[in-house]
Amino acid sequence: MKIDVRFDPFELDELELRGKNIVVVDVLRSSTTIAVALNNGAREIIPVESIENAVKISGSLFGDVTLRGGERNGKTIQGFNLGNSPLEYTEATVKGKSIIFCTTNGSVAMYKSRFAQNLAIGAFVNISKVIEFIKEIRQDFHLICAGRANSFSNFSLEDSVCAGMIVHKLSADKSVALESTDSSLASQALYKSYGRSLLKMMKNTEHGRYLTEIGFLEDIKIAAAEDSYPILPVLSGNVIKLRRDDARHADGETPSTSKVSA
Repeated sequence: MKIDVRFDPFELDELELRGKNIVVVDVLRSSTTIAVALNNGAREIIPVESIENAVKISGSLFGDVTLRGGERNGKTIQGFNLGNSPLEYTEATVKGKSIIFCTTNGSVAMYKSRFAQNLAIGAFVNISKVIEFIKEIRQDFHLICAGRANSFSNFSLEDSVCAGMIVHKLSADKSVALESTDSSLASQALYKSYGRSLLKMMKNTEHGRYLTEIGFLEDIKIAAAEDSYPILPVLSGNVIKLRRDDARHADGETPSTSKVSA
C-alpha cells in the first residue's frame, strides 16, 4: 500500500479527497481534543468549516444535548460553550453530548474529508490505534496534516512529525508492504530528527510557542503523551464517533485510564 502525506490541506478540495482513505492529523489541538472528548463520553463530533455553519447547524439540533466547541486564533469563539482545550472536555461536561466543532485548521481538514471512504482522526495520543487501522484497511492512505492557516507557509511541524511517526512505524513492520511517496519520506525524516522528545519539539514550534504564550502549556503536555488515549475516532455518516471496538463499555468504563479532570 502507498502512504502519502499532505502538508497543506488548504490546497485540497473535497472532490480530490472523495473515496480516499484518510487520517487527519491536528496534534495542537483538534485531533487531541476530539480523542479526549470521545474518551470522556461525548456522543459525537460534528466538524464544520465555518462559524456560520456551526451556528446554523446548532439551531436545528436540541440545545440541551448539543454543545458548540472551537476556537479562532487559539481562543474560544464568542458564544460557544467550549474552546479547543482538551482540559475543557471533561466527562461531566461532554458525556452524552453532540459537539459541533469549529477550529481554525483541524475541523476544516475534517470537513473537506467528509466524503472519504475511510476517515480516522490521528494524533500522538492515539497513534498506535491509527496504525492498527491503516494495517487493517491495507489500502492506499493519505495522511493530511491540518497545518496552520494563519502562518506564512501553512506548514505545521508537529503534525508533520506525527505523520512521520506513523510512516516510520509502518515501514518498520515487516508484515506491511509499504510504498512511500517523497512527502512521506520527508515526514519520516522529520520524525527521526525531532521525534526523540515530543514535548520539547512541540514547545518550540510556532504554534506551540503561541499556545504557551496564551496560557495553554498544559494542552501541549497532554498532546505529547504518546498512546495516552488508545481509541480511534472515525467518520460515521457525517459525524465523528468512536470506532465500535473502542466504544465505551456498558458499565461506564473508558478504553483509557487517562482522564482529563477539571
